[in-house]
Amino acid sequence: MSEIEPNSESNAALPASSTNAPANAEVIPAPVAAALTQPTVAVQPARAGTPRWVPACLVILAVLVVAQWWSAREQAAELRVELARRLQQGDLTNAEAKMTAKEAQDATRDLQTKVGVLESKQIESQSQQLALEQLYQDLSKNRDDWALAEIEQVLSTASQQLQLAGNVPGALIALQNADRSLSRSDKPQFILIRRAIAKDIDRLKALPLLDTTGITLRLDSLIGEVDGMPLLSDEKPSLPATQPKPTRRVDPKAAVATAATGRGRDSQWSATLDDKWQSWSDEMWGEVRQLIRVRTVDTPDALLLSPTQAYYARENLKLRLLNARLALLSRNEGAFRSDLIAAQDEIGKYFDTRAKQTQVAQALLKQVQGSNLSIEMPTLAESLNAVRNYKAKP
Repeated sequence: MSEIEPNSESNAALPASSTNAPANAEVIPAPVAAALTQPTVAVQPARAGTPRWVPACLVILAVLVVAQWWSAREQAAELRVELARRLQQGDLTNAEAKMTAKEAQDATRDLQTKVGVLESKQIESQSQQLALEQLYQDLSKNRDDWALAEIEQVLSTASQQLQLAGNVPGALIALQNADRSLSRSDKPQFILIRRAIAKDIDRLKALPLLDTTGITLRLDSLIGEVDGMPLLSDEKPSLPATQPKPTRRVDPKAAVATAATGRGRDSQWSATLDDKWQSWSDEMWGEVRQLIRVRTVDTPDALLLSPTQAYYARENLKLRLLNARLALLSRNEGAFRSDLIAAQDEIGKYFDTRAKQTQVAQALLKQVQGSNLSIEMPTLAESLNAVRNYKAKP
């Protein structure tokens, strides 16, 4: 492509004319002058060697460039619009995603709570199922197992009562009931158990009999008699009755014989006088004995008890007897003996031993003290071991 070149001659002429301008010409501004001094492009006719379609191609090329530029601009604008729209949609989608995630978290939290509740209910149902299975297994046992379990419980209770309270009749009843229950089954495998129970029954029957009920009744009777027993400090303690002295009496036959001899009247008067003197002297001596009493007391303090102290002395004796009763029921021979000895000492120290009630109480105490509580109680271990060994068999 050839370029249009400016005419060098015309360009050279222009400055020359400008320099040859008259001095009185108007002053042209510098920008205007610069514009005027610019070289002008003179369209010269095409050279003979350049084709004519070149300018047309240039024009078409320029139009295509402009069109391409305009199309690119339009596409860029559309892209910007589309990008803005997509960004807006992305923001909306992000907000919706955040909302959805929050709802999902809430739903997950609720599900976790429900799952926890379901797990707890499942554990509870499993425990109930295990309990039901255990109950079913217990119910599925046969009557022999139930009978043996009941017999074991009864024998264990009877053994405890025998060792703690010495309840021999209760232990005998428990053993006899167990043997009766086993006899109803009529099975040969129970022979060993029944044999052990029979041995324990014979061992209990061979024990010496202790009348616990009779001893308890005697102690209760003593406790009831304490309030009626006189103390040494009482004002009128009971005294043994004195037999009256025999009075002299006149034989009628002797009186008739004496009267026959002439001396009957004098002897009768003398006998009457002797009788009156004897009765008067006896009454006087009785009154004197009531005024002055002489006693031999080991503890002089017992005579000086006040009414309050006398009340406490009786109550202490009752407590001693009650403690002895409790020791009897619990088979505690040491405490039983010590309480009876202390009660005997209190009776001899504070009560009038010459009174009949006191003597009866002392006699009852001696009878109770003669009871033997030192009886070694056997155990029911043989019967219990027989039952447990049978249950342990597969």
